[in-house]
Amino acid sequence: MLIVVALGGNALLRRGEPMTAENQRANIVRAAAVLAKLVNTGHSIVVTHGNGPQVGLLALQAATTPDGRTFPLDVLGAESAGMIGYVIEQELGNLLKERLFATLLTQVKVAPQDPAFAHPTKPIGPVYDEATARRLASERDWQIAPDGDKWRRVVPSPKPLAILEASVIAFLVARGVIVICTGGGGVPVIAREDGSLCGVEAVIDKDLASALLARQLKADMLLMLTDVDAVYEGYGTPGARALRQVRATEISGQDFAAGSMGPKIEAAVEFAQATGNPSAIGQLKDAVEIVKGHRGTLFGP
Repeated sequence: MLIVVALGGNALLRRGEPMTAENQRANIVRAAAVLAKLVNTGHSIVVTHGNGPQVGLLALQAATTPDGRTFPLDVLGAESAGMIGYVIEQELGNLLKERLFATLLTQVKVAPQDPAFAHPTKPIGPVYDEATARRLASERDWQIAPDGDKWRRVVPSPKPLAILEASVIAFLVARGVIVICTGGGGVPVIAREDGSLCGVEAVIDKDLASALLARQLKADMLLMLTDVDAVYEGYGTPGARALRQVRATEISGQDFAAGSMGPKIEAAVEFAQATGNPSAIGQLKDAVEIVKGHRGTLFGP
């Protein structure tokens, strides 16, 4: 079975954990062990991953230059995708020594008129208390929004329309290569009037891009791994209830947080309805059991 496995940024760097190279590698070591188990049970995988914490940190670092200039988010997204993909490939290779790997920077086409550019919702960077977030927003002309009991910077997250390297990824997968791609949702690009491409200041949602990739690859399953064990109705309330099996026609991502679970559910529904194949959301450590249908939340058509 071909599975597109989407690793959440918070599965690679735990919520509230300092963003250090050592912490990131330690988390990727844990993720690689889980991915290796999927491969060793006979599945083929394509690995995508988030970059919200990492690209936000790169943006903060770049902003400390003496002249205040920084690289645009598309370039920082490519930088973070290369950085994270390198470590994932290395740690997976340490466990699956007979397999071939490729980390691929992925351009993702978006619409220049996408309404998301006027309504930023995608959290990036570290979390702050409200007072600090508001001060930084004023100083740096940021948009901010709540993220749980903390606050984060938010940026535009346009809808992905096409994975431009999908044919290259399919070529590699057909030859047994484990591909790490679509990092951070891919690098957002638009087409100019003459057909040429250029990057835009945005971060694409990794789960929506992963669902699109899974459709273009004709994958058998979309598996989104994060730091929660399932989708919950009434999450964070005394009456919270885990959803285990859901028909795609019975749920909408609009009823969940726009910057976190909402896009995951939207991605799960899109993939299940478009392909008739299952999608699932759950905790990283439960990946093998989620694929078997024993853990997480499974979405059917």
